[in-house]
Order: sequence, then C-alpha cells, then structure tokens
Amino acid sequence: MVKTLESIQNIYKLSDVAIESLKSEVKLKSLKKGNLLFSPQSRHLYISFIEKGLIRAYAFNEGKEITFWFGLEGDIVFPYRTYLKHEISYETAELLEDCILYQIPLLRFQELFLQNIEWATWGRKFAENQMVDLEQKFIAYQFKSASQRHEELLISKPELFNRIQLQYLASYLGMSQVSLSRIRAGIQ
Repeated sequence: MVKTLESIQNIYKLSDVAIESLKSEVKLKSLKKGNLLFSPQSRHLYISFIEKGLIRAYAFNEGKEITFWFGLEGDIVFPYRTYLKHEISYETAELLEDCILYQIPLLRFQELFLQNIEWATWGRKFAENQMVDLEQKFIAYQFKSASQRHEELLISKPELFNRIQLQYLASYLGMSQVSLSRIRAGIQ
C-alpha cells in the first residue's frame, strides 16, 4: 500500500489513527489489462486507489472516444457523478495495464469524512486540488497550442509517453494522431 499511502499523505498529512481507519476498510483488488473499472452501463460504488498500473477515463462525443484522464500509481479513481449525485457515470474507466487497486465503498468513504475531522479535511484538500487541476487543463485548452500542451505533459508526466498508445495520448491532448506524430518528430 506504499504508493496509495504516499499519495494520500501528499494531499493532507493524516495521523496513524486516521490511516488505520482506512486500512481496515479497503480491499485489495487485482484486475487485468482491458477490464473496465466502470462505465455508463453500470453503477460503480467504490473509490479505487491505484497502487500499480495505469487507467484511462474516456467518454463518447459524436461517436468518438475522447480520453480526458490518465491515472497512474498513487492516483484515485471513481466516477464523480456517482459519488456526488448518486447517478450512473457518463465516463468509462479502462485498465491500460494490469492493475493492483485498493478499494473502499463510496458510502463508507463518505462516512469517514463524517466521523473524522482529519478525513473531512483530507476530502476538502482533495477537492481543492482537483479544482485547480481542472482549471489548469481548461486554461491549457483555451489558450495553448497543441504543441505547448504536448510539451507541458512531457514535462509534468513523462512516464505517460512510454506507457500509453499514441491514439489515447492524441485524444487526451485534443489533436489527431497525425498532428501528434508531427509534433513528436519536430515537423510543423
């Protein structure tokens, strides 16, 4: 549980007691590449902490898959819509590699927030971080070129480039595979 705990503590430092309250609730789950963690056809009722592996989230727009998120070791994945509104999610989360996950039921995780001020603070900090990330991504798509977005991703998450298929990377960056290939080759 090393990556999971490191990620949790990076968001907000929790006491050993608070950490133990989570450890006693999570279940280890190993899933194979290609499995879907959740999709619009199913209700997913778990928060998943990625200990090992890679997951992508995508949705369809006019019949085309649009990748909008990649989850690596230490990341947390769950359908926000299900968590916040108790509705089926609009996105699909697909495993791009074999994954080891620690899972806790959504409702139990919410109970931790109600029972423990440390977890409540952690949840607030997590939400704040997600809002900043979302704002940065929005600004990048509004004001930066495809080449600039590629460069920023290469600097911020270089490990993605060796682990993700070109088509998913291009979709995430909002460009065609041809454009991404040209950028990578230095051709304008």
